Amino acid sequence: MTKTKLLALSISLLALGCQSTSTSPVIRTAKERPDHSTAEAFGSQYAISTQGRYSSKAAERMFAEGGNIIDAVVAASFTVSVERPQSTGIGGGGFMLFHEAKTGDTYAIDFRERAPLKAHQNMYIGKDGKADSKLSQDGILAVAVPGLVAGLLEIHQRFGSLPLKQVMQPAIELAESGFEIYPEFHRALENRAEVLAKDPSAKAIFLTKDGKVPALGTMLIQKDLAKTLKLIAAKGKDGFYKGPVAQSILKYSKERKGLLSQKDFNDYQVKWRKPVEGKFHGYEVISMPPPSSGGVHVIQFLDFLEKDNLAKSGPLSTKSIHLAASALQSAFADRATYLGDPEFTDVPVSGLLSEKYLQERRSEVPENRARKAGEVSAGRATGYESTDTTHISMIDAKGNAVATTQTINGWMGAAVVAPGTGIVLNNEMDDFSAQVGASNLFGAIGGKPNAIAPKKTPLSSMSPTILLENNKPVMAVGAPGGTRIISCVAQTILNYVEFKLPLYDAVTMVRYHQQWQPDVLYVDPPGPKPEVLKQLNAMGYDVKIEPVPCYVMAVSKEGDKLHGVADPRDIGISIAK
Repeated sequence: MTKTKLLALSISLLALGCQSTSTSPVIRTAKERPDHSTAEAFGSQYAISTQGRYSSKAAERMFAEGGNIIDAVVAASFTVSVERPQSTGIGGGGFMLFHEAKTGDTYAIDFRERAPLKAHQNMYIGKDGKADSKLSQDGILAVAVPGLVAGLLEIHQRFGSLPLKQVMQPAIELAESGFEIYPEFHRALENRAEVLAKDPSAKAIFLTKDGKVPALGTMLIQKDLAKTLKLIAAKGKDGFYKGPVAQSILKYSKERKGLLSQKDFNDYQVKWRKPVEGKFHGYEVISMPPPSSGGVHVIQFLDFLEKDNLAKSGPLSTKSIHLAASALQSAFADRATYLGDPEFTDVPVSGLLSEKYLQERRSEVPENRARKAGEVSAGRATGYESTDTTHISMIDAKGNAVATTQTINGWMGAAVVAPGTGIVLNNEMDDFSAQVGASNLFGAIGGKPNAIAPKKTPLSSMSPTILLENNKPVMAVGAPGGTRIISCVAQTILNYVEFKLPLYDAVTMVRYHQQWQPDVLYVDPPGPKPEVLKQLNAMGYDVKIEPVPCYVMAVSKEGDKLHGVADPRDIGISIAK
């Protein structure tokens, strides 16, 4: 399957200080749109959006077999671990938001990876006194304690209705029968082939005997992973954290001077946290709290812009892009200064989200010029106190909604597989600040609150988000994409709510990304109109027209209609009934 080209939307523009000829988007005709026969679906019982054909079908199968939305999302999660080993897997972790119709409660579940007990702040500092990214990205020393299995099983035990074996069966079947290597997976293998080739088990699964990347369309069968999944289905959490699977991982770690121990596995606990909440044009925005930075910054972004009446300007006007880029600059400066694991550092969440604080941050933005990174620093939030992941969104007619983002961090994680397990282990330790001021795999600047410590959870940009109206879900959304997740999720909500675009257009709109450092404004091709690009450059922006790599998975409820969209930039699929 070839990757669907970006949808380019031509937008009328309202330039700063200039008059606009039109204020509404000029949407392409249906004939000009990319094929979205699998990227968009409508129904009245449920809507599913995932990054994988088999994963969406696994969820559909659970609904068909009488399961509920949690059965469906857990089935999809285990299946996507098989289908997208470059992005996620049972050797990783994630976050989930679940709005339960029966109680009206929204749960924020943290099953993110944790630092091993033997981890320490200077473990990635080289002889030259600088952070060595190779150590935190490649090999067993980059691996944090996995949490995905513990999280999915605990969520299923509490809210699921079907037997675990039944829920995990689609994933087991896919691992045994295999699937064809598709373009994005092939690119990931090419990108990580050199590192994968150094690990015998990883090489045996993902490369040819001579260490080459298999051709597109080659069948990938994961027999060892199927055996591991069967153990988990039969023995639950102990099938992963104890017994032969754990023993293989720990033996492998010890042989290669890694830090993982049985006590790390025994001590792992899923965290049930209080979601962060905000308001945007009458909708309640519910998102993931720290150690995710995503929820805080998505809400900051929306609140920052709420009073600017951007709907009058249009999504790709000079004004909209300038103010949105400024909001992202401020958010990422705050991220580097304040955000971390709340069990290890005081994160001033209420201050960061207070209206007064955000108004002050908004007042710092010059109306007619770009701010350079050196001009932007974190605000004093404490004064207001009182590529390479996957996402699944689902909603049903009963009023339940789920948004879950899961990951092994970089492409192919640490590029290591413990013998006999089939599990690609994460390189999540790179999400810590190896050194204050140093950047990680995604260019995010490290701050002291995110320093490495035993049992600590690394900071994340994952932003699973649910919008409520009168405490009923109207949208669930999220994306993979490293630091770009925040930009993509926030802009999708902005497009849907502020600009009132249909869900498909809200997802496929040209996107932009600014993360404070590097001091660059990235814009999806083909970018805005030439006159807008000229104005942005004149204002001092360093604009680069290149893909903003994140893939939004969204579902919505509009009256009795359920709507799913899987970003057509990727090979995801939406199914609804």
